[in-house]
Amino acid sequence: MFVRKGAHNPAQRRYVRRFVPGMLGYVGLLLVSTWAIRAYHPEGALLFLLALLPALPLVAVIGVMGLYLVEERDEFIRNRLIVAMIGGLGILLALTTIWGFLEDREVVPHFPTFLSFPIWCGCFGLFQCFLSLRDRLAGGGE
Repeated sequence: MFVRKGAHNPAQRRYVRRFVPGMLGYVGLLLVSTWAIRAYHPEGALLFLLALLPALPLVAVIGVMGLYLVEERDEFIRNRLIVAMIGGLGILLALTTIWGFLEDREVVPHFPTFLSFPIWCGCFGLFQCFLSLRDRLAGGGE
């Protein structure tokens, strides 16, 4: 999520300290809930809870990303991240809109919506790469 090399500033260090536990929680809860659902075939409220558990750390990670934007004092970094986030969101919205029309006509299979956040993260990262390349080609890169 960082856009420049070198020592991380305090906001970036706080971001990493918050982000890593969130992602570890996601992986752990995903493994445990998947195992429990396959092993015990729960129903009702327990199934609901087990299916919901892996999403909770991801929701926290989304909050961590927003908090980082609020805490980041370097205006260049903050602006760069906001542009990349909006660019990634635009790509995600375009992809899911196109997929939705194709899905509606039964041309493609159903899209598992839980993949939206990971796909956005990938689009966000690609947009950061695009911005860095654009700046290097324009002579404004590091």
